[in-house]
Order: sequence, then structure tokens, then C-alpha cells
Amino acid sequence: MMRILAFTGERTAGLLSRAGREAGAPVEVVTRLGELFQRLGEGSWTATVVSLTDAAADEAVVARIASEPSAGAIVLSSAVPSLSRALLAERVGAVTVLDEPYEEAAVERLLSDVLGEGEEVPLPEAPPEGSRPVIGSSRAMADVFAVIASVARSSSTVLLTGESGTGKEVVARTLHEQSDRASEPFVAINCAAIPEHLLESELFGHEKGSFTGAIARRTGRFERADGGTLFLDEIGDMSVALQAKLLRVLEERSVERVGGDRVVSVDVRVIAATNQALGAAIAEKRFREDLYYRLAVVEIELPPLRERGGDVRTLALHFGAELAHRHARPIRAISERALARIEAAEWPGNVRELRNVMDRAVLLTTGSVIRSGALRLGSAAPRTSARPPDSPRGYPATASLEEVEADHIARVLAATDGHIGNASDVLGIHRNTLARKIRDYGIQAESGDERP
Repeated sequence: MMRILAFTGERTAGLLSRAGREAGAPVEVVTRLGELFQRLGEGSWTATVVSLTDAAADEAVVARIASEPSAGAIVLSSAVPSLSRALLAERVGAVTVLDEPYEEAAVERLLSDVLGEGEEVPLPEAPPEGSRPVIGSSRAMADVFAVIASVARSSSTVLLTGESGTGKEVVARTLHEQSDRASEPFVAINCAAIPEHLLESELFGHEKGSFTGAIARRTGRFERADGGTLFLDEIGDMSVALQAKLLRVLEERSVERVGGDRVVSVDVRVIAATNQALGAAIAEKRFREDLYYRLAVVEIELPPLRERGGDVRTLALHFGAELAHRHARPIRAISERALARIEAAEWPGNVRELRNVMDRAVLLTTGSVIRSGALRLGSAAPRTSARPPDSPRGYPATASLEEVEADHIARVLAATDGHIGNASDVLGIHRNTLARKIRDYGIQAESGDERP
């Protein structure tokens, strides 16, 4: 059940109560600090409204209220706008600072907005430190799990394919951890991240003096992975010349360090990964066909996140728990609206992008619940103009800035079906700022599940 706790003066109690009834949530008003913390200790609240004018609430009190896991969304109100009040709101993660005396319409909009976050979905238990399990229950991932179970205990080479960010290294580690080599080293190398003239040395090692800067003998990744697993990420970026040397190592199970003449036997299981279409690379003579067949004894294609259905929600909850634990944040849940926005996103960066979004959301959340406002979906992508460079501007040069702004806001609202949260993301402004501009300009949001 959604309910609001308000710490404010008697004169505003009636207004808040009426607004709560209109929004579909009861409002309980307390006027004494001791009573406030007693009520916070007795159960969870959807939101807590704290007056900085009518109640005895200084900065320390507000910070203590915001630290209570049961407080829900924090809403501050003040009769005198000031920078210090805005900074306090930022520090405690308040949804907004209402103007006093309250305007009934403003309170109704705010409560509707807060309550519109929906139910709170608890986060699962945080995974063990350092654990990176393969998460998912979709049909696409069920096929992946079946292959992993079949080949994990063998020593066959495995080729992992799929778009960037689909979790290829996580699967490689899982294959290692489920194999008979689990107690031996797992060594990873990104072939695209190391300059070509150094990659050979990184893989096979070198002898002292074999090239300028080789001041001591160095063992390569193959030797360091002896008995265990070597993960070759971005194998498609390796040069054809080095591919030939890698093929020889795989066939002979031995390496020669750069500048050396001694053969060193190695017992290594190789797992390779690429986001490239190796068939096309083979046709273009950029990848050796014989090496492909040597690596792809078993090939596992990882599906993009957009094809994994309900896994998006599962992963968001998992990352929320993992990252809240890592950052020592007291986050216990995520709102249904936030999850709905996550599930509606396209995720071109796949699991890696989702994890980064949840990382930012955890860092931006100061209360106990991740809300939709903490999400920065698509913020890593560069902003581009929606207008083609040769198209007309669409408004006369005599139009005022306010007219242009009002017109653009109306167009964005139309494109987002009147959804205030999504429109505020597109415009790059806070949802409360957008709601104020809609009100000031008299813009009509005709549809959508959010109204200003």
C-alpha cells in the first residue's frame, strides 16, 4: 500500500491530506520530531515530506530522515528559495523542494509523480564478492547454458561469438570455473588492446635482449596459463602473421619465446572470442580459415540483450544488488517505473551498457530505492540534432526564444506520448523543470501515463 508521511505544521496538514486522497494515497502528518522517527521505525513509506519552514528540521535532521531506509522518496518544502536549500536537497537525494505556502495543484502533481513510480521491487541478495555469474532464464540463454554444461569439463577449444557487451568474458570464466582446470590460472588478454609489435611477446614471452627494451626474460600468457585456461578476447583483430604463429602453438602445444631457441611445452585450454563476422574476414583474407576451425571446435553464439526477453529485468535487479553492495549504498529496491523504462530501452551496448546504467543509478541514488529519475538511459551516446542539415528551421527568425522552446517541448511530448519522464530525458532537464515549463507555457500533454 502506498502512503505518505509528512513532517510539517498544522496549517498545511489539511492540504496535504486532501492532495493525498486525490492521488490515491493516505497522508499522515506528524508535528513532533520524536513522533516522526517513531513512525519511520514502524514501517515503510512511499514518500516523506519534510517542511524546512514549519517543522523543526535543520540540515542534520533532514540528513538523518533521508538515511532511514523506510522513508521512501524525500520531498522538501521551503518558504524561502535559496542555494543552501537546493544544495541540501541535492545532498540528501530529495525529489524536489516545494514552494511554501503549498499550491494544491503543485502538491497533487508531485504526489502523482512520486506515487507513479509504482510498487517497489526488492533487490536480490548481493552475489559473493568477485563473483560474475551468467544470469538469465530466457530461451536464448537456455541454449547457451546447455552448451556450457556439455563442454565445460572438456579441454576443447571454444569460440565465443556475439555483439560487443554480450558477456563473452563472463562465459569464458564460467567455462573455466566449471572445468577440471578451475584450480589453475585463468589468464585473459585483449588482442585488440595491445599493439601488434608487443602482442607476440605478451602471448609467447621473450628473452632478455631480444629487442630494444627487453631488459629481462619475460614469460608470456601461454606459460602463465599453463594447466589452466587462456582467454583470447577480440581474436579477430590479430594480424594474419601472428595468427600463423598462434595456430602452430595450438597444434604443437608448445611455445618459443621471442628471441629464444628453447621450446617450452604448455598445457593450456584456449577460449577465444570475437564480435566480428569471421566468415567475412576469412573471405577477405583477414583471418585464417585453418585457425578458425582450430578455435571453433565448439562455437557458442551469445544473443544480444534485445533477444533475451525477461532477462533484462533479472539482470537489472542483479546488478542493482551487486553494485549497491560494492558502493556500500543502503539500496534495497527498485521502482516498477524504473524497471519499466529499463525493459523498454533498446540496449545497443547489451549487458555491458545495462551494467553501466545500473552503476550510475546506484551512485545517483541516496535513498533506499532506485527510482526512474536516477536512470541515465542513453546518456553515453553523443547528442545529435534531429533536424537534417539541409532542412528548414521550422520557425521564423522573428520568433522569441520562449516560443521556440514551447514549440519544441510540445513536439517532444508528442513524440513520447505525453510521458514526462521520457520527455525530460530527451530534453536533458529535470522532470520538475519540465512540468513547470509545461504549466507556464500552457502546453497540453494529450496522452501518456504521466501528466505534469
